[in-house]
Amino acid sequence: MQGAAAFGETRTLSFFHTHTNESLTVTFRRNGQIDEGALSQLNWFLRDWRVDKPAQMDSRLFDILWEVYRESGSSQPINIISAYRSPETNGALRRRSSGVAENSQHMLGKAMDIRLPDVDTGRLRAIAMKMQYGGVGYYASSAFVHVDTGSVRAWPRMTQQQLVQLFPDGKTLHLPSNGKPLSGYEVARAEIPARNAALATQASAGSGPSIGNVLANLFGRKDAQPAAPQGTSQENPVVTLASADPESIAVPAQPAPLPPARPKEIRLASAALPNEVSGAVSAILPVPASVPGPEPILGYDETAAVKALFDPRTAFLDVGFTARHQQELSVTQFTGPAVKPLPLVGQTEAEL
Repeated sequence: MQGAAAFGETRTLSFFHTHTNESLTVTFRRNGQIDEGALSQLNWFLRDWRVDKPAQMDSRLFDILWEVYRESGSSQPINIISAYRSPETNGALRRRSSGVAENSQHMLGKAMDIRLPDVDTGRLRAIAMKMQYGGVGYYASSAFVHVDTGSVRAWPRMTQQQLVQLFPDGKTLHLPSNGKPLSGYEVARAEIPARNAALATQASAGSGPSIGNVLANLFGRKDAQPAAPQGTSQENPVVTLASADPESIAVPAQPAPLPPARPKEIRLASAALPNEVSGAVSAILPVPASVPGPEPILGYDETAAVKALFDPRTAFLDVGFTARHQQELSVTQFTGPAVKPLPLVGQTEAEL
């Protein structure tokens, strides 16, 4: 079994913390050796965010995650749901939920709860279980998987049929939900704990072989560096912290809207007096031919006034006489609005 040092591997991972909104892309192995500076960055990034307390994280976790990430084919950063938990935080969570272990691996810096946004949670669980290195918890309703570097176990247990599909040769320490070991259980008991113990000892020395080299054989492929998520660099670690400053949020520039097409010219009628009508209005509204009307009555021209009264062209004015006979016309009986009543109506009428 050759290790990461022998292969001279360089391993990079990208993370996004769902509680702090911090992002981190870091190369934790360079030429097969653990990068202590990168581990310091990871220790702080994976701190107990509730009390801002970091811890020394188990470097084997990052080899496990690197292998899981590569096998999954994900192109998104690993989402961190939970990592290190201080004793006070773990105690508070235990009082709220019976699913929190009293001596949780999170308190030892040996566990993480993760999610890959573009990978089904059930598939993520299967990949982690197939490694048979540490514990795997499956939280389908919350869409995350727990991984740790403790003993080989899984919860909740798969059915026997599911376990057979994952381990066709039956060589696994995982037990199905009915409690009956698969056919290769005894062989797995003899090999896997010894393998994991050797890896743990070598990893604690800081330059031991990578877990991933062993696990690559499980998945039947050559050991190779996975492609980094889009938009990340494998050379220099990049940390992006959340900011409450609205100016720090890049807002894409919106193209200026184009003005609408110029409408066709509309000519409006003018409200000017008849003697001020503009040429534009005259062009739209032709002036009708003038219709001769009754002669205007000016002053007290008695003859013209009476002619206008009886001119048939004044019928449209609706003068509104109230007398039944023309002989009854007088100043008091005339009520029409068209002309002013005159005192000599009767005399003038006789002259017509």
